[in-house]
Formats: sequence, C-alpha cells, structure tokens
Amino acid sequence: MITVRDISKYKEEHPTVITIGTFDGVHIGHLKILNKIINHAKSSELKSSVLTFFPHPRMVLQKDTNIKLLNTIEEKISILEKLGLDILIIHPFTKKFSRLTSTEFVRDMLVNTLKIKKVIIGYDHRFGRNRNANITDLITFGSTYDFSVDEIPAQEIDDVSVSSTKIRKALEAGDIETANSYLGYEYMLTGTIIKGKGIGKQLGYPTANLSIAEDYKLIPKNGAYIVNSIINGKTVYGMMNIGFNPTVNGTEKSIEINFFNFDSDLYDLKIQVNILVRLRDEHKFESVDALKAQLAKDKEKSLHYINQ
Repeated sequence: MITVRDISKYKEEHPTVITIGTFDGVHIGHLKILNKIINHAKSSELKSSVLTFFPHPRMVLQKDTNIKLLNTIEEKISILEKLGLDILIIHPFTKKFSRLTSTEFVRDMLVNTLKIKKVIIGYDHRFGRNRNANITDLITFGSTYDFSVDEIPAQEIDDVSVSSTKIRKALEAGDIETANSYLGYEYMLTGTIIKGKGIGKQLGYPTANLSIAEDYKLIPKNGAYIVNSIINGKTVYGMMNIGFNPTVNGTEKSIEINFFNFDSDLYDLKIQVNILVRLRDEHKFESVDALKAQLAKDKEKSLHYINQ
C-alpha cells in the first residue's frame, strides 16, 4: 500500500476508485464501503484508494480537543494495509482546506490530482465548504468530470448498526467485548515501554509500563484486562491494569502489563497491546496483601481464559 501524507505530494497517474471519510476505528460498518472499493478496483483495473483526514475535522472546526479517537494514524495505516488497499491519502485538515468549495474539492483534488473514475460513498456523505454538497451534487459533478458514483444506501449501512461513537461509549464503559465485536478486531493500544516505579516487581508481578504519545487516543475505562502482544515474532499474553494504583497511593494514571512466561528487557520497545477481555474495575484494597491476593486471582482467571 502506498501512503501519502499530503495530497499535494500525490504522484500516481493510474486512475482510481475512491472513498472519502475519517474512518475512525475502521470498524465493520466501514468495511462495507472499503471492501466494495477494493473488489471494484480488482475487477476494473483501477487502484483502490481512500482519502482521509488528520486532525479529525471536529478538532479543527469545533475546537473539540476532548474528542478521543479509536485509532492513531499509524494504527489506521496498519489496519487499512491489511485489507489490501492500494493507496491511502492522509490529507492535513485545516481551516483553509475546510473553506474549499465543493467544486474546488471535486475538480482540483479528486479529478485533477487523484484521477478518480469512480466514487463509492455512503448515502449521507456531505462535503465542501460548510458541508453544503451531498450525494446528489456528487453525481452531478460525475456527469461533468466523467466519473461515476456508487451510493451505498441507508438500509445497507444501517444493517450494520455500528458507529465510531457507539464504540467509544463501549470502551469508556469498559465494555471491551462489545467494542471488539463492532470493530471486528481487538481494540489496540500502541506505545513505548518506559521505566515505572517498580511496584509491580515488588508485588511479584513485574510490569511493562506503556507510554502512548498520542494524547488523542482513547484509553478504555480504568480496570484490569486480559491482553496479548506480538513480541519478537511470538504471541505473548498477560494482564493489564489501567488506572492510578490506589492501594499503593498512586497519583498518576498508568498503563501496566504483566506478561506471562516472559522475562526479556522491553525498555524503549514500541509494542501493540491487543485488549481481549475485561477482568474487573480498579479497586483500592485494604492492604498490599489483599491486592496481591486479587492479582493471583486475576492471573488464574486470565490463564484459564487463554488456555480455553
């Protein structure tokens, strides 16, 4: 897959079939559109392409700095590449870009730069300055600039009653199973292992502390989870705690993973942690011994789940 970080750097001359959107989470609802463009490209000798934007438009236009996203850009690239997409264009979303008229957007970006021959898009897609153009306008542009438009109707999209908002709410509630079922894959956290305070080691459960650089990434509800990672080419399971470690008077939120049957130095390693199941809420226990007893139960439950 070719990844282009700015549409002005796009050099491909081969005609494309494209879809457009933020695609946060790249969930099973998005797959309806993505699979259509990939399959159409293969049967029509076109290149399959996605035009997406970063930052999220709400971050720029509404100053909604509190919005949390399901994927970092790198995670989104990885997911789309695995689907078999040919070209991913990640265009910077700015106020200047948002002021492009629908004509400028279609003529200059889609037709002249991306060489589109077909657009496959949801029935409710809107674009151009103030989002004032819709699917009907896009079809009219197609007649003018010689590309076709395939509309994915409401019923087909609504059959998969999934949205990025529903997934965010599930994760914020700690409902990882629902979130994963909507995503079609395990929700992931990607970050770098840093040195912690060594409290886990003192308790007999040494942990890898995960630092996530992207502050817009949604972190699920505090609590304990069963996870896995691919480390040095092998799948390693473990249990993860998100929270403040109240039993030992922790004051800073952390993400700590106790990997099972694994004893290598992970410092400074960038890893992806896939969240499988939620074990429990984070609690303040009466004593360190009570916490250790709970960690033993968590590990036993985790190993039972993994072995099944």
